[in-house]
Formats: sequence, structure tokens, C-alpha cells
Amino acid sequence: MNPQADAPRLPLPPGLADLKGKPVAAIDTPALVIDLDAMQRNLARMAEFARKHSVRLRPHAKMHKSAALARLQMQAGAVGVCVQKTAEAEAMATGGVTDIYISNEVIDRAKLRRVAALAGQLNAAGGRLAIAVDSMEGISRLAAAMNENDGSSQSVSPRVSGEPSLLANLASVDKKPARIDVFIEIDVGQGRCGLPPGPAAVTLARAIEGHAGLRFAGLQAYHGRAQHLRSVEERREAIARAADEVQRTRALIEAAGITVPLVTGAGTGTFALETASGSWGELQAGSYLFMDADYMGNAHDPAQPAFEHALFVKSQVISVNAAHAVCDAGHKSHAIDSGLPRVHSLPGQPSLTYANGGDEHGILHPAASGGTLPALGDTVWLIPGHCDPTVNLHEHLIGVRGGLEHGTVERIIRVDARGALT
Repeated sequence: MNPQADAPRLPLPPGLADLKGKPVAAIDTPALVIDLDAMQRNLARMAEFARKHSVRLRPHAKMHKSAALARLQMQAGAVGVCVQKTAEAEAMATGGVTDIYISNEVIDRAKLRRVAALAGQLNAAGGRLAIAVDSMEGISRLAAAMNENDGSSQSVSPRVSGEPSLLANLASVDKKPARIDVFIEIDVGQGRCGLPPGPAAVTLARAIEGHAGLRFAGLQAYHGRAQHLRSVEERREAIARAADEVQRTRALIEAAGITVPLVTGAGTGTFALETASGSWGELQAGSYLFMDADYMGNAHDPAQPAFEHALFVKSQVISVNAAHAVCDAGHKSHAIDSGLPRVHSLPGQPSLTYANGGDEHGILHPAASGGTLPALGDTVWLIPGHCDPTVNLHEHLIGVRGGLEHGTVERIIRVDARGALT
């Protein structure tokens, strides 16, 4: 059992609970804020792309880590969500998400028992769980865990409480033997997990089909490195090579008499290319919903919808001198693995750059020689370099409707899978 899953949900702190309906100015700093209007436009553009091109959309919930936002994506047409960790899957299921794919390898036997239990509970609730593998040992361990889970296991304890849970009250339900969908991960350029494309995948597909609790679901083919190649041509060439490997591997498996139901993968930087190749049937893009500074550094591919920044760190200027100003948002409020945040200038505000000030502070300089600095007490909006780990630093997201300048707080969104590392 996951100890994180047993943590009770605490009520919203008074300062947050009282924010609804109040102007943006009432949000204390630093805080992670969603421009709900921009997010809604991003959501609609991606959903429309998937519908237009008849491709399945399975966004990566590791980005926002919120069951409420995952449900919103499914309401807009997504078939389900991806996660990377077992604990993330448990948090999503607890929050009512019914179709979850752990697009990562799980080898630890204790974690696999949790995976098997969750698969059984989702099956009983009419949902499904899928997982990736890239080794015979991984298949054997997964099959053993599924065999051990005979339907009598207790439900996974909610990671949080206080909202209706899909998994609640399932312990007494008569359960048929659970099955889990299994994708074979091939390395199409990421250089991380995954088998080399080719014959080795045939052996794994045969092994999966030999276990009653496992169902071969297809191939996982995600080229993470291609997502942040800056030019469209670089990304196009990378995905073309990946598509060749996908097609070759698929052909070998099907020549062995095994159907490959689906190829899943793609990200916010390249999903139009995977779609155009005809090799992928499902897209795992996640960052499109918020868009971070790093993704906006890519040259735009006209084949993809144009997405907007929707995630911001609200900060306040707490010190000013002749050379620079200082805001109260340091590395504890935003991740820096993909670079420092960019300063988002609203109309009438000075154009600024952000420099490293440590855990609690950001150093602000004029963007151009002779430019002006903000005044003491001014609000400064930051665009995180990488949205996923930035979200993981916060307990809540503050949703604002009507813009960052004149909007009001509409909702507080819990980061359900914050710290879900196991």
C-alpha cells in the first residue's frame, strides 16, 4: 500500500478558500496561477485537432497532476490520461479518472501489487489501466502480480479524501479476474527506457499474449528529445526516423501473427508530425494545456495549433535599487531544469529579464539598456521554464477568469498528485 495514498485531504487554508470571487490583486505571492480563459482555448484547440485528424488524445496528467483538470480534458474528448508513476495513477483514479495509462516501466514487486490492485478496481468500475514494459522480467513480474490479485484485495486507499471517489465502496463488489493492457516500449530516439526497435519486440509481444491477466495493447513510442529541437525541420527529421522504426517494428510483430492494436506517443512539440506520419493512433501531449517558456522557444510548426501561456507565477517586487529590482519568487516557486522563467509583461509594464536570486528571490533587470525597473510592491508575472516540475512545487493552482490584469478568482484546483513519486 502506498503511504502517500493514506494522507487525508485537508480543507483549503482560509486564505485560499476566501479567494473565490475576489480580484487577482487579492492573490498572495508567490502563487501559481492559471489563466482559465487561455487554458480553455488551448484545451479546445487540441481537442479540435484530435477530432479533425481522427486520432485519440491521451494527455499526460503528470503535467498538471490534477484529477479535476484530467476530467476536464476527458470531457473535451480525451480518451483518458497518461501518468508516469503508480502513485499518480492512484491519485487520478481516486479523483474519478477512469482510463489511465502508466507510460513507464514498473519493476518493484510492491509497486506492481499496487498496479494489479488498481487494475482490478478500475475494471470493476468499468474503467481500465494500462502500463508499459520493455523487458521479459518486467512482463513476468507484472503477470505474477496480476495472478496474485484474485479480486479479494482491498481497495486502494484514496490519496486524498473529501471528493467522490471512483474507487470508493468497491471492496464488496464481486470482481472478475482483472486484466491490464500492456504496451511494449521501444526507444525511437529518447535514449531512456525502451527496447531497440525490431525483433526483440516480437518476443515480448508473444510473452504478453501467453499470460491470461495481460493483454497486448500495442507499442509505446515517445521521442522526448524531439520535443525541444528548436527548428521545425529538425523535429520533422527526428519524427520521420522514429516513424520508420515504429513501422518496421509493427510489421515484424504483425508478421508473427500478432495484431498491434495501437501505437501511442507524441508530445506537445511534435504531435502534428506523429499524426501526419500515420504511424501513431494516440497522442500523449500534455504541456499544450499550460505552455511553458521552453516549449514557446520552439519555432512554431504551422501544422499545429498555436497555444498560449496559461500558467504563471504571481510575484511581488520586494526591493528596488539603482541597478535592479527583487521579486519574492525564487526557485521554491518554479523549476529551473529547463531554464529560468521569463517575465510576462502586461500592457504598460516595463520589459524585464529574470536572473537567479536563489530559493526565495528573483533578480529583475530592464530588458533593454536604459529601460525602467518596476516599483516597490508591483506585481510581476513569471512564465515557468518547465511547467511539470513547477506544478509539483505547489499544493494548489489558482484559476483566474477575465485575465491576469482585471480578472477574478474562479476556482482553486488541488494538485492531487503532488509529490507522487512512487
